[in-house]
Amino acid sequence: MEQAAVSTERESRSVLSGFDAATIVAGSMIGSGIFIVSADIARHVGSPFALLAVWVVSGLMTVAGALAYGELAVMMPQAGGQYVYLREAYGRLWGFLFGWTLFLVIQTGTIAAVAVAFARFAGVLFPALNSAVVTGGGWQIGFTRERVGAIVVIAGLTAANLRGLDTGRIVQNLFTTIKILALVLIAFVALMVAPNAQALRLNFGGVKAFFGSGALSLGALAAFGAAMVGGLFSADAWASVTFVASETRRPQRDVPFALASGTLVVITLYVLVNLGYLAQLPMHPVRGTSLFAHGIAGAPSDRVAAAAMQMVWNGTGAVLTAALVMISTFGCANGLIMTGAWVLYAMAKDGVFWRPAGLLNTAQVPSVALIIQAVWASMLTLTGTYSDLLDYVIFAQLLFYVLTVGAVFWLRIKWPQAPRPYKAWGYPIVPAAYILCAAALMIDLLIVKPRFTWPGLLIVLAGIPVFMIQERRSRIAQPSPSKRTAVGGQ
Repeated sequence: MEQAAVSTERESRSVLSGFDAATIVAGSMIGSGIFIVSADIARHVGSPFALLAVWVVSGLMTVAGALAYGELAVMMPQAGGQYVYLREAYGRLWGFLFGWTLFLVIQTGTIAAVAVAFARFAGVLFPALNSAVVTGGGWQIGFTRERVGAIVVIAGLTAANLRGLDTGRIVQNLFTTIKILALVLIAFVALMVAPNAQALRLNFGGVKAFFGSGALSLGALAAFGAAMVGGLFSADAWASVTFVASETRRPQRDVPFALASGTLVVITLYVLVNLGYLAQLPMHPVRGTSLFAHGIAGAPSDRVAAAAMQMVWNGTGAVLTAALVMISTFGCANGLIMTGAWVLYAMAKDGVFWRPAGLLNTAQVPSVALIIQAVWASMLTLTGTYSDLLDYVIFAQLLFYVLTVGAVFWLRIKWPQAPRPYKAWGYPIVPAAYILCAAALMIDLLIVKPRFTWPGLLIVLAGIPVFMIQERRSRIAQPSPSKRTAVGGQ
């Protein structure tokens, strides 16, 4: 069992370099969140210091988790990544529940969300994409030009990835490089070239302005935990590179490098960009009706980046930000599409997903899995409910992260002699700190956001009967030992 679990044998051609893997990490993390969620964070917390602290703590948690995942990735550089780690550590059920939730909501819901974000910001440049939503009861359903645009993005990127990992990685490298440089530009211009003197005075003009009242209470800590949801989601999808670990040239070196470097670069950029926001806009609304008066917390439609850039370049800033978000979401969607299908591929190979999804096409990519993923993600764009679905799995996603980091501890006991070319940095303190922080955040969300956490847990638990039915069908389909012997004898 141990040898099978840590086998490095791969069934398909390995084409991804360390740089390719790093751009998958960074490109999948940077979507639309960094341009929007700071408004919601500002509404939860009371000071510029707390706003930055949310991003710093979210970043430290992300990097700590990534460093722990590196150990598992080099032990099991197989298609499916996190699915494989959970399966080998805790059994087939836990692996299936992760894959079930990933396919049903996490990966496909995020693909749908960022594709719609692409189309929505494209409407700034091409107003023809804007149209009313068809409503049915309490659901916003049906086709709109915006949603058709999102489906076209999903279909186009899926078609590109069907041509092979070479095409997918070229798209990923190009768009990730562009958006990293663009975030650097935003931070540089906002902080160094044209900072707003009034915003600097309101946000940094003294201890009280920066730190707020300084009162520390359970309510403030609970609000801080709720605010971290935005930061963690904006930094999410960093584990996607583990789904394609089998396709990297040197997984023992490239995957840990990608996880560490990709997350560090993105988190550093996120903190700098938020400093840029604070250099252009007040934290909270001030007296007046101007764009500046709305502040970060009251930015129109939560488009903080657009508001900050408008302070620098007036109307041109909104257009430039729209173009940047289009580039960012396009690259993010490509990374998610390219990697997510490999989890379905691994599940199909294990017999817990539709078996044709376990087939590779002539370009050595799981074509059926890519198509299934695209169809379901496209359906989510039509429901208009994908944002709610993503909120529902906040708790579930943290649960799987905790379980996966916990697998580092468990597998050191279960497989003490297994090869570990890379060991989790700071073990056992850093991974243990991650587990404690994530567990505290989960408890906080159970109290502060029960409307989202309990349904998220139910989505995970709903996979248990599905798994049991699938396992029962597999047992029925398999011939008994006596029958297999008879067939073999013939």
